[in-house]
Amino acid sequence: MVVRGVGFLAFWVILIGPRDLAAGLLAAAAATWASVHLLPPGALRPRPAAIPALVVRFMWLSVVAGWDVARRALDPRLPVNPGFVAYQVSFPPGAARNVFTALTSLLPGSVPAGDDGDTILYHCLDVAQPVLEQLAAEEAVLSRALGVGDRDV
Repeated sequence: MVVRGVGFLAFWVILIGPRDLAAGLLAAAAATWASVHLLPPGALRPRPAAIPALVVRFMWLSVVAGWDVARRALDPRLPVNPGFVAYQVSFPPGAARNVFTALTSLLPGSVPAGDDGDTILYHCLDVAQPVLEQLAAEEAVLSRALGVGDRDV
């Protein structure tokens, strides 16, 4: 809770500056109270040291996947093999799984299309690609960043 409060106050200082610090303290306190009530602390223990690796990986994969999608769209032969793959996710339903599906939905070429509790159904541009292996790698990096557990890449 303290970390959230400090984060909200830091956000205030970044946006507004150090002036009106009293209003910033009140806003940070209100935001912290609302945050704790809307998203109670859970099993997620983000590891700040692992977050830059997640961000860099996400940015790199976004560029690579975006290039691949553009190449496929502009190729006259349109080399696509669309379909669905089912990914057995390790995250239980909740915040970590929501972050995982949100993160993977932002990478071009595949998008979460359903969830039956244990598996997430992904629609892919090319099911011949190693989509399941890529999702497992994403889950491993995200689990390290969220502090959910140790998973091998």
